[in-house]
Amino acid sequence: MTDAAGRLPSSLPRPPGELERLERAWRAPKGWRLLSAVNNSHIGVFYIATALLFFVLAGVLGLMMRAQLALPGNTLLSAQTYNQVFTMHGTVMMFLFAVPVVEAVAVYLLPGMLGARDLPFPRLSAYAFWAYAIGGVAFFCTLFFGVSPDGGWFMYPPLTGKEHSPGLGADFWLLGIGFIEISAIAGAIELIIGILFTRAPGMTLARMPVFAWAMLVTAFMIVFAFPAIIAGTLLLELERAFDWPFFIAARGGDPVLWQHLFWFFGHPEVYIIFLPAAGMVSMMVPAMAQTPLAGHRAIVLALVAVGVISFTLWAHHMFTAGLGRHAMFFVSAASFAVAIPSGVQVFSWIATFWKGRVQMNAPTLFLLGFHFIFVLGGLTGVMVAVLPFDWQVHDTYFIVAHLHYVLIGGMVFPVFAGLYYWLPVFNGHRLSERAARWVFGLMFGGFNLAFFPMHISGLLGMPRRVYTYAGDLGWNFLNLLSSVGAFILALGVLVFFIDAARVLLKKKTAHGNPWNAPTLEWLPQEDYAMRSIPQITSLDPQWDRPALAAEVVAGRHWLPGTHSGGRETLVTSWRDAVPRHLLVLPGDSWWPLIAAAGTAGFFLLLTVAQVVLAFACGITAVVAMVVWLWQTDKPPHAATAEVADGIFLPVGASGTASHSWWAMIILLCVDATVFASLVFAHVHVSMAAEICPPPGAQLPAWVWPATSAVLMLLGSVAMAGAQVLLRRGHKTGAWLLVVFALASLVAAFWAGGWGFQLAGLQPASNAWSATVAAMLAWQGFHCAVLVLMGGYVCARAWAGRLRTDARASLDNTALLWHYVTVQGLAVLGVVYLMPQLG
Repeated sequence: MTDAAGRLPSSLPRPPGELERLERAWRAPKGWRLLSAVNNSHIGVFYIATALLFFVLAGVLGLMMRAQLALPGNTLLSAQTYNQVFTMHGTVMMFLFAVPVVEAVAVYLLPGMLGARDLPFPRLSAYAFWAYAIGGVAFFCTLFFGVSPDGGWFMYPPLTGKEHSPGLGADFWLLGIGFIEISAIAGAIELIIGILFTRAPGMTLARMPVFAWAMLVTAFMIVFAFPAIIAGTLLLELERAFDWPFFIAARGGDPVLWQHLFWFFGHPEVYIIFLPAAGMVSMMVPAMAQTPLAGHRAIVLALVAVGVISFTLWAHHMFTAGLGRHAMFFVSAASFAVAIPSGVQVFSWIATFWKGRVQMNAPTLFLLGFHFIFVLGGLTGVMVAVLPFDWQVHDTYFIVAHLHYVLIGGMVFPVFAGLYYWLPVFNGHRLSERAARWVFGLMFGGFNLAFFPMHISGLLGMPRRVYTYAGDLGWNFLNLLSSVGAFILALGVLVFFIDAARVLLKKKTAHGNPWNAPTLEWLPQEDYAMRSIPQITSLDPQWDRPALAAEVVAGRHWLPGTHSGGRETLVTSWRDAVPRHLLVLPGDSWWPLIAAAGTAGFFLLLTVAQVVLAFACGITAVVAMVVWLWQTDKPPHAATAEVADGIFLPVGASGTASHSWWAMIILLCVDATVFASLVFAHVHVSMAAEICPPPGAQLPAWVWPATSAVLMLLGSVAMAGAQVLLRRGHKTGAWLLVVFALASLVAAFWAGGWGFQLAGLQPASNAWSATVAAMLAWQGFHCAVLVLMGGYVCARAWAGRLRTDARASLDNTALLWHYVTVQGLAVLGVVYLMPQLG
């Protein structure tokens, strides 16, 4: 903040050695030790490079498919191989490229855009990346061993059940993709907390960059959409491993249940991919036009509206699945409605170009190409929202064309525009403008040549997911055009990577502000981000305050040095960005990499039935996480710190003022959404059953669930009491109550499980019993986590680290404890009360 005389937060000359201490705290490891780096400037680069690697690999698989379909009756690929290539192409593009690349760009750019030194959980970012990279590479390598999935990237049962897919391919997909989605959720939690609580002072929500808004909406969408696919993959893997018939109609299951769970994730995912790309477009268009973005507030509202409406569209992909008439009408109307906020953004970008002086350079070319392709994809999206039309083209190549126009036009072209636009942030050099025109021409021409003819072949009746076709159906020339176009598109991508390699090998230099952009990421940056965190007074700070870069470099703003000698950033209020406290960030560490490798090993080895090795990897992951938490969960080094001349802030925070408390709240939202998906599965099969519970599925006597409920409530009361005692300084009493809560928890789970054991619950007999067992198993998993977390709290108490000013571990454990209590009561309520209501 500035005073009445206009002085900056740090107006005095900076003390000698201050910059050197800051550089020392943030200095990156060298050589192979760089793999232990955790700050965003390194993890973001790793993330982007890995996502682009998967883009290339998926593109190669796409070229194999187009080579097979170039001519009728082709025998280049067998049917089995084509199915594997088709499945892996869609899976890698959707799960390993599309969502990770936008999270990667956000991890790299957002701290700079927000004026933060780093995201608030840098080791969580590192864990999320390494889990994604290790798991993704291992999953892709299944192609080389003949065990990759072949059931399509959507994995519909019953074709992916044990009867029709007896190999390991489906298991690799289910465990691998479920695990990779956990990585995406971890990244989303990091981004939400970072955007809401680590913005530069003065950067109110109204002054926040549009890309930050887009990532905030996207991260919340991930929190509420991705748990459905985690629940779905969990149920299908339980069916394959233990014969629990969730999707087997003969025993009360329903294959359509999978479609509901998959598409509740799958259709919001389309907008999870598009919204960050739209946010990038909203950042680049003003810089290319050299004028403020038209309708900034309208674009923000449109982003939020798209995020909300997208959750009503999951059945958009199920119009031919036999849903009720009213449900289809509702989803059809929502499919039309989502075009309105999307159109608001498009018209805003056009208006910004119209009122500015457009620079016709590489980013602009890709932005214009994005507009053309995405609008065409949107128009065909409106067409397939019309029920009779969708019934005709649902399983044809028309849908393939629409999908690629929306996803490649709506995401790949903006990403390439972003690579041209933001690459100077990395090493100070721009890509070749001459080569960029070739890249754009080949990609734009090749894309339209590849995918526009698919609209026509689809209308002529060419079905999706076929590996060959007869030569007398009228599709020959159209398929040949599509295949030629795909290779032209690939040639454009190849030219881009050749030019990128040339530029990346150059020596790093100061990037300056080559586009005269208005936002903070173009301020001088090092590993510690900016020398001082700027005070923000407008939406376009670099345009409105030309001297800002010089002021920041001179240390004239917030936190020009390091108070503790370590890595630090400011925590500000979520709405008005008023400084609240100083956050000390953890440094580089190998533990996130070890934890990620252990987690990946657990899931992958479990897939191939190496149970002992799998659990050894799982234990390694847990130990690594405990060690990394133990290292970072320390009492504050001082009560207050001077963050500007004469301005002091508390060091760290507890309770609702703590960023970790809010991260736990968001994690519980994820958890509750997974549980809601399991409850939905139970309700779905219950409503389909003629008798509920079905014959042979008996409920235990009421005394057992009542005992379990009372014990769970006692545990929660004990945890609440432990928090009160610790705040009053009674450490021993708090520790004893935690031990009592642990005993109550174990007894509660035993009582509930024993009751169902006495009743003879047999999950393999029918879908109703299987869904009950799934909810109980989910509750049991949470009990095991609470035992681990409770033990960690006790260990901190014994070590003298659990103090009034360092109680985040107890507060967060108590939050999860209360949630698990509510969840346990909900399981009992659903199982016992729903048959009565029926």
